[in-house]
Amino acid sequence: MTITWRRLTTADFPLLAEWLARPHVARWWNHETSPEAVERDFGPAARGEEPSEDLLVALDGRPVALVQRCWIADYPQYMGELAAQAEVPACSMTLDYLIGDPDLTGRGLGTRVLRAVAAATWTDHPAATALVVPVHAANRASWRALEKAGFHRYVEADLEPDNPADDRLHYVYRLDRPQHP
Repeated sequence: MTITWRRLTTADFPLLAEWLARPHVARWWNHETSPEAVERDFGPAARGEEPSEDLLVALDGRPVALVQRCWIADYPQYMGELAAQAEVPACSMTLDYLIGDPDLTGRGLGTRVLRAVAAATWTDHPAATALVVPVHAANRASWRALEKAGFHRYVEADLEPDNPADDRLHYVYRLDRPQHP
């Protein structure tokens, strides 16, 4: 099975809205799914007007996941909240991710996607020193995928949750750029 990705386009928004509405995604992303909301929140990145990279991930050519990758420093409010509680190395990036099809969860796909995107980050972004990823403490599947992909938990942080029903406890994971001798 081959994992590939490309930039999300506006043509992908109906599929993304469908994924965001699925209970296993909606639980953690808590995102509006109307066409207007998806355009508002994902349109700027799709059009290259925002620094975030929204990547549509495919498994053997079939779209299965979304990964958002960005420089933490490009989002000062996020950087401030995170850096107040955790060491954030200079030139750090972060990821957010979802598997769209519930039948594909719990099978190691998230781990494979995270490993692949992390490895590509070092080539795609030569200045990147680390990937720093906060995950809500209750989202065990997400943080376990990070651990299996080689990230390590290095701090607990009190951060604004995506879902207001959740408390503020997050685990922050980190993967440093591999050092080559």
